[in-house]
Amino acid sequence: MVVLRRGTEALSPAAYAAEIRTRLPDWEIALARTPREERDLLRTARVATGIDLAEEQLAAAEELELFVVASSGTDHLPMDALRERGVLVANAAGIHAPGIAEQVLGYLLSFARGIHRGIRQQAERRWRHYQASELMGSTVSVVGLGAIGHAVVERLGPFGVETIGVRYTPSKGGPTDEVVGFDEDAVHDALARSDYVVLCSPLTETTRHLIGRAEIETLGPEAVLVNVGRGPLVEFEALTTALQVGDLAGAALDVTDPEPLPNDHPLWDLDNVVITPHMGGHTPHHWARLADVLAENARLLGSDADPSEFRNLVEE
Repeated sequence: MVVLRRGTEALSPAAYAAEIRTRLPDWEIALARTPREERDLLRTARVATGIDLAEEQLAAAEELELFVVASSGTDHLPMDALRERGVLVANAAGIHAPGIAEQVLGYLLSFARGIHRGIRQQAERRWRHYQASELMGSTVSVVGLGAIGHAVVERLGPFGVETIGVRYTPSKGGPTDEVVGFDEDAVHDALARSDYVVLCSPLTETTRHLIGRAEIETLGPEAVLVNVGRGPLVEFEALTTALQVGDLAGAALDVTDPEPLPNDHPLWDLDNVVITPHMGGHTPHHWARLADVLAENARLLGSDADPSEFRNLVEE
């Protein structure tokens, strides 16, 4: 097995290799430290893992059976070539969910209690009382009920909120009090009842610009929007205008469109906006959790295991 040399989130691949070795003590785990070592080690590796795998690297990896990518997204990988070669691909889906869910909870509590306002006043050395509300009794819609959506809803449980989930197949149910689909009427009905909307779905043709001017009008001036999914889930111009004129109470954005957000963008100066630099998924447990995924899958190689038994297998 070879661990490729690029790290992620300022985490060293050497630490990743160490985590793998503790889980697969009978395997030979090689850490490639140079491009040449990557080329040489890939020629005989059954398993490779890292942030990326170029098509020319794949062409030389004649024995490769499994690639575990250190991210949830796979659009940067040569997926067609991997399929043609019969190489299984697993991703890091779910390993960021706990951290992102905790960050979402922080956003919601910040807006409910006005903490973001207090921080701004502290920076200006201003002692001025302001009104606050409570999260308890509010309605939170969670768009996307994958690992992140489930983690968000789980953490909302003790706060006494009503939850609405939005997913492609509402017949599957979910952890929320109610589940609806992505058809326009259902989405608007959910938005009309929401105090907070949390976007944590992937970017697809269905979800691109899911929240635009019409949806913001349905949400109304008391609602708060949280986006930890992808920037283009929201029509950014419509969002900016709504926040500037008070058509939306606030927004917490870990993702933007474009990204990074330009220094001169008006959102930076708004008191009702919290912006974080797409770091919601950062966790010191990244490598340990990914090593769990890799080890489980590596043990299945050479067996008669059904593909459904592999963890986080990317099938599309």
